[in-house]
Amino acid sequence: MKGPCGGFDVLFSPCRIGTVEVENRLIMSAMGTNYANRDGSVSRQLLDHYVARAKGGFGLVTVELAGVDCGGRPVPFSAGLWSDELIGGWALLVDEIHRHGAKVAIQLHHAGRQTSSVVTGRQPVAPSPIPCPLLREMPRALTTGEVYELITKFRDAAGRARAAGFDAIELHGAHGYLLAQFMSPYSNKRSDEFGGGLLGRMKFPTDVVRAIKGSFGESLPVIYRISGDEKVEGGLTLGETRVAARLLEEAGCDAIHVSIGTYASLPYIVGPACLPPGYNVEAAAEIKKSVGIPVIAVGRINEPYLAEDIVRTGRADFVAIGRQAIADPEFPKKIKAGKLEEITPCLSCNQGCIGQALDPVKLRVACVVNPFAGNETLASMPAVRRPKRVIVVGGGAAGLEAAWLLAKRGHKVVCCERSARLGGQFNAAGIPPTKQDMTKAIRFFATMGKKFGVDYRLGTEVTVEFIEREQPDAVVLATGGMRRRVEVAGVDSVDVIDAVDILEGRRTVQQNVVIIGGGMVAAETADYLGQYGYRTTIVGRASEFAADVPALNRHFLLERLKRCGVNIITGAAVVRLGPNSLVYRKNDVEFTIEEIDSVVSALSAVPNNRLAEGLKDKVAELYVIGDAIEVRSGLEAIAEAAFVAARI
Repeated sequence: MKGPCGGFDVLFSPCRIGTVEVENRLIMSAMGTNYANRDGSVSRQLLDHYVARAKGGFGLVTVELAGVDCGGRPVPFSAGLWSDELIGGWALLVDEIHRHGAKVAIQLHHAGRQTSSVVTGRQPVAPSPIPCPLLREMPRALTTGEVYELITKFRDAAGRARAAGFDAIELHGAHGYLLAQFMSPYSNKRSDEFGGGLLGRMKFPTDVVRAIKGSFGESLPVIYRISGDEKVEGGLTLGETRVAARLLEEAGCDAIHVSIGTYASLPYIVGPACLPPGYNVEAAAEIKKSVGIPVIAVGRINEPYLAEDIVRTGRADFVAIGRQAIADPEFPKKIKAGKLEEITPCLSCNQGCIGQALDPVKLRVACVVNPFAGNETLASMPAVRRPKRVIVVGGGAAGLEAAWLLAKRGHKVVCCERSARLGGQFNAAGIPPTKQDMTKAIRFFATMGKKFGVDYRLGTEVTVEFIEREQPDAVVLATGGMRRRVEVAGVDSVDVIDAVDILEGRRTVQQNVVIIGGGMVAAETADYLGQYGYRTTIVGRASEFAADVPALNRHFLLERLKRCGVNIITGAAVVRLGPNSLVYRKNDVEFTIEEIDSVVSALSAVPNNRLAEGLKDKVAELYVIGDAIEVRSGLEAIAEAAFVAARI
């Protein structure tokens, strides 16, 4: 028999971290957003982001990466607690979060070698003069005296957190940042009291904990975030981190938050969909065997029943939700209310969250399925005073997003899709190995559309005459893109198969396959064919293969293609096709591939906006969105759909 929380009674039971009682087991994990002001202070965007998650029912909200020293910032817009002048802004954030019933912690942080002088204006520091393999800037080794000064800086930052009203602090000793650098034999080659064996390497983090607990005692619980396995050669593994966790408990820690990885193993930190849900939970379960304080699990925990199972079976006391909290700020509230179908799903696609956070231009976190991440003030979508009749043309991701949001606001919405099912390109995108979560987005959009009364018309070709008959007040064209044809000599003598036709089961290939194109579609089609043992060669014009695949996902994709023996040729232009051959030119030299059984086209798409010209004078309001304007990522297309829906 289900309890009052619909089968999630353990997940919604209270649990203590030190002296603080948290009303449920769902913690919003700290995840860098880059939303702070450049001086490290709290921006309105940062405050709104965290307050939305407090409103959404998280028992504990953990604020990201607050630097204890401005020289330890990892990115230009990271937050800070290195000065008393910053306390006031944090106090406002804490008050707002408390007003919605959540507890709030702040993550104290120093990047160590995992930053650059471009960001901080000074040479990075580290336990030893060994550069981060990702950033490759030589750090300066901290003197023994400087290490003691940093212990004081962590303590002072904790005092500022307490003054601002935070319920707890989290020390970021994971992901290869400074505390982790001291813990790990991978990065700590010192021979003073802060180096050598495990006890020496643990002296800095345990001294930080003792300094904080010695100053503030039980009034300020300390959570320590640790990488259970650093996933690098010579780094910390679970055997040592179990002991490290026990040492941290003895130093006074009130909870251990078990993450994974360093910058050198970044794909594991923000695991893409190829890593299974809860892929890091067993590390938390192992560490829980060694300590008597609460343990927090993290890592692709984006399904309610998985979260419940983790705490119900005692593998962890809390679950930390990162990307899923970005996708849906109301994740806990919807679980508790039994509205599981209305949860905005995290796709683990890494396009908007870590993808934009790592982008040197965009920098700030976004989300494919939640365009209001970082724009929380727009998320309320107020009801319209005068509902309009709106026709959305196209049932792909952008069209579906526009349709349900327009209907939510009170408009009368008809969504017309030419094919027999909704989803557009997301249907094909969900078929390659590890990409099945893309189908969650289609299901979510359709569920929300039905809830708000969208009239879906499948198998409906929209023409100018159709619009004239229907007489809508507004039309949103979300007709997407069209695949480009291969245009080379001899193409008419060859049966060139479109990659999407293969993925959607309309066509098959024979044993020896050549794919023309070097982007995501080519890579994922080869990945799909690889699981069936086809011998595949990819010929792409671009110098970098699969550059449009998010970097962390690309790491695992390339590993799979290598295991399948896929031959990848970049910087090559196809010049001629024959019945069983392909000629390409690279570096002004022509090469021939013989004995080809099937040729597949995976070229980029072009906008399908032909209807727009015919409708210019036929409807009062006409909006063209997504790939129908310009072929881009799903992130950009869905965001455009949402903001158009907010305007109509």
